[in-house]
Amino acid sequence: MNEFAPLTRLDLLRFLERVQLGDLERTRRWIADEERRQAEQAEGERRRPPVPDWMLEVGIGAGRPPVAVHVGGCHMSGKRVRGISRDEARRALADGVPACTHCRADTELGMLE
Repeated sequence: MNEFAPLTRLDLLRFLERVQLGDLERTRRWIADEERRQAEQAEGERRRPPVPDWMLEVGIGAGRPPVAVHVGGCHMSGKRVRGISRDEARRALADGVPACTHCRADTELGMLE
């Protein structure tokens, strides 16, 4: 057989079919990967612990003094927060820890100055 024989139209169509099948398989893998990512994300959301009702933000350094009391889910709370109970939030406010000026934890707790 001659190595340089011209390709027929059928040869070209079969080549195109192989390329398209490869593209289809790659697309199916991408779809499966995306479905897996979405399932993992949904599972992570399901397992995420609930937002605490009240949060205490602490400062940096030795002793980590309290900086502010926040309502749970406050968008202004920093990274150094921990969930606290309603009684702990009231006690912190009574001890002079300021309430967040955005979520107004003192108003929510009925402890206006």
